[in-house]
Amino acid sequence: MGSTKETQKKPPLLYDLAAVEILNKIDFDFTLINNNISEISQRRWVIRSLLIDKIVQEFIQKYPKATIVNIGCGLDTTYERIDNSEIIWCDLDLPDVIELRKRLLHEKNNRKHIASSFLDYQWFNRLDKTDNVLFIAAGLLYYFEEQQVKEFLIRLADSFPNSEIVFDASSPIGIKMANKMVIKNSGMDIDSVLKWGLKKSQEVELWDNRLQVLDEQVFFKRMKKGMKLKNIITAFLSDYLRMQYLVHLRIR
Repeated sequence: MGSTKETQKKPPLLYDLAAVEILNKIDFDFTLINNNISEISQRRWVIRSLLIDKIVQEFIQKYPKATIVNIGCGLDTTYERIDNSEIIWCDLDLPDVIELRKRLLHEKNNRKHIASSFLDYQWFNRLDKTDNVLFIAAGLLYYFEEQQVKEFLIRLADSFPNSEIVFDASSPIGIKMANKMVIKNSGMDIDSVLKWGLKKSQEVELWDNRLQVLDEQVFFKRMKKGMKLKNIITAFLSDYLRMQYLVHLRIR
C-alpha cells in the first residue's frame, strides 16, 4: 500500500508501477485502508524501501550474480525495481501468501518462490549458493521473540558465511509505543503485537562474533521535506528514540 500510494504523488519519492498493477488485480476495495494510512507511516514505508533498494543495488554491484532472498516478502516488488537479469532472486513467505503471490507475480528464470516459515530452516537447502547471499527481512523480525531472532541469525551464520542481511528493528520503547498507539487502536489481534526490541544494533554482535554491524540508519534523517509540522516532530522523535531503524549486518 505504501509504495502504491506514493507512486500516485507528483513527484513521488518512490515510483513503483508494479505495486500499482498488483493492487489493481486484487478484487478488494482498499479505500478505507488507504484513507487510514497516516502520513508518517506512509513516509516510513517509502523510506525503508528506498534504503533497502540502495543496499541491494550496492550488493549487486559487488556481486552481479548474487543470490537475494526476500524473507517475509508478502507482495513486495523490490525485484521489479532492481533486477539486473543475472541475480538469483528468492521470495520466501508462508504457503498461503506464496499462493496469492504466484497468481499476481509469476516466477522467472532468475526468480523463484519458496513457501515456508523462515524459522523452518529446511528452506536453506533450496538455495544453490552458500556465500555472497543477501537476505532481506523487512517488517518481520520484531514480530518474533528475541530468542527466535537470535537463533535465526546464528543459523544463517552457520549456513551462509560471507553473506549479509538487512532488516528493520525497533527499540524497546518503540515496540511499547507501537503496540499501544498503533496495533491495539487499530483493532488488530494479539498475534500482530510487536515483540522484539533492539536498543542498539551492536547488541546483535554480542550474540555471535560472526555477526558484524555494517551500518545502522534511522528513517527520517534528511527525509522530512513536505511533511506537516506535527509529523516532522514525530519523525524527529522516532529517529531519536530509535522507534524504527534499518540494520545492515555482515555474516562472516
